[in-house]
Amino acid sequence: MTQDINFEAVISKYRSDPYEYVDVRTKHTGQIRFKVREGSEVEGATGEWHHIPGTLLYELLREGNQKKLHSTTNGVVSSIRSELEGKFVEAGEKVLTIRHPLTKREIIENILRQVLEPFNAPERAKYFFSLDLQSKIDKYGQRGVSIKPGDEILTMSLMKRDTPVYYAGEPGIIHSVYFQPGVSVDHGEPLIGICSEEKLPLIQKVITRVKAEWE
Repeated sequence: MTQDINFEAVISKYRSDPYEYVDVRTKHTGQIRFKVREGSEVEGATGEWHHIPGTLLYELLREGNQKKLHSTTNGVVSSIRSELEGKFVEAGEKVLTIRHPLTKREIIENILRQVLEPFNAPERAKYFFSLDLQSKIDKYGQRGVSIKPGDEILTMSLMKRDTPVYYAGEPGIIHSVYFQPGVSVDHGEPLIGICSEEKLPLIQKVITRVKAEWE
C-alpha cells in the first residue's frame, strides 16, 4: 500500500486535466443508431431515486426490438464512432467516450483509492452490507465501524441466491464505500476502501491538501 503520495504531481495532473474519460460500450449486438454527436452535453440519471433516465446515447435494433442506452454520468461526448452509424455492432464494442468533469469530492476519492486498502468484488453480482454490519453503520456511522479478517461484511446476491462474504485483509475502519446496494458490480471492482489506524493521518493529509489547493 502506498505510504506517501507525491501531492505536487497528483494535483498538477488534476489541474491540467480535471476529467474522467468514461468509455461507453454496447450491451448487446444489433444495429446502432446514435442519439448524440461529438460535443453533445449529456446528463446521468436524475430525480430523488435516480428514477429519471439520463440522456439517451444510442439505440440498438436487435431482432426487431429496440434496446436503448442512457448516460450514467454528466459531461460532454468527447469522441464517437460515427462510422458505425446504422451498422451491426457486437456486444462490448466501444462506441463513444464521455468526458466527465471531476468534482473536488471525486478527486479526493480518486486519490484515496491509491492509499486505501481495497476489498474487491469476488464476482459480478449485487451487494449489500450484512445485517449486523449495517446495524453498526446505522448506529456509529461508516467510519466508526472497525472490521477484521473473518468478519461477515457483505451479502452477495447472484442468480437469486444470497451468499455471505467474509473480509480478508488488514484490520481497519470502513473509510469509503464504492457500491450502491442492489446495483450490479463487476468482478474485481472495489466495493469498499479500508483504512488502518496508522493510515488515518495520511488520509486526513490527502483531504486537507486537496481542499486547500483545489478551487
